Amino acid sequence: MHYTKAKGILSAKNGMNLYRGCTHGCIYCDSRSKCYHMEHDFEDIEVKENAIELLESALKRKRNKCMIGTGSMTDPYIPLEREIGNVRKALSLIERYGFGFTVITKSCGILRDMDLLTQINEKAKCVVQMTLTTCDEGLCRKLEPHVSTTRERFEALKEFRDAGVPTVVWLSPILPYLNDTEENISGILDMCAEAKVYGILCFGMGLTLREGNREYFYERLDALFPHLKERYIREYGNQYMVGSPHNARLMELFHRKCGQYGMVHDNDQIFNYLSRFEQKEDGRQLCLWDYA
Repeated sequence: MHYTKAKGILSAKNGMNLYRGCTHGCIYCDSRSKCYHMEHDFEDIEVKENAIELLESALKRKRNKCMIGTGSMTDPYIPLEREIGNVRKALSLIERYGFGFTVITKSCGILRDMDLLTQINEKAKCVVQMTLTTCDEGLCRKLEPHVSTTRERFEALKEFRDAGVPTVVWLSPILPYLNDTEENISGILDMCAEAKVYGILCFGMGLTLREGNREYFYERLDALFPHLKERYIREYGNQYMVGSPHNARLMELFHRKCGQYGMVHDNDQIFNYLSRFEQKEDGRQLCLWDYA
């Protein structure tokens, strides 16, 4: 861990990263890619020591309320969060100033903040986004070794369901010859239906590999799944998009089951939902867009 001072905290689309780097150890993590110019070891977490002050200043200046997001580059609920507490401090500000919030995580550590997430959702809108890749707990421990298992995430999704906080699931990535099976896709969708998630984001059955994350991915494949790296190299070379040979069949299954369960499965529709601020006032919901 090391500290740095940031010049700003919110992106043009109102996303924030309170930390840079991660210790969850997911073998496929795109955030390791060199194109993001992380100038330190990925597991050496960068803590933005002035993040909370910057966030409060940014929220005060906003002309219109909007959704604030986090988790797109670094899972905010890394173990270090229990010590630093920046996510909880940020949530307190977001709730106090009446903004909406959405977060992407793989950690049931988010349940610590159920009180604030519920309060935000009572005033405006809070959406919890959870990534699910496999319903095989053993495989999950290999693919995502230092984070909550799929079963634990599923239980967290049900807790948010019961609290009335909407959820979205990322069905990604799907790794060729590992979790690209009908049994796996169907099992995850059944979990999502039981948890009553709003929708599921899926960009096709496969993953992306580029300089930085490709090398780490292949290193872990060698250690965990002997000879699979050679098959990837033989079939995909240095391709950025690494698609499952079963993509067409699995995507048909995905759309069919989502339709049967009534879960939104159009990516654009879900992203519009995630970005739309909804203020609850006298029982009415007002939709405002932030042009600040």
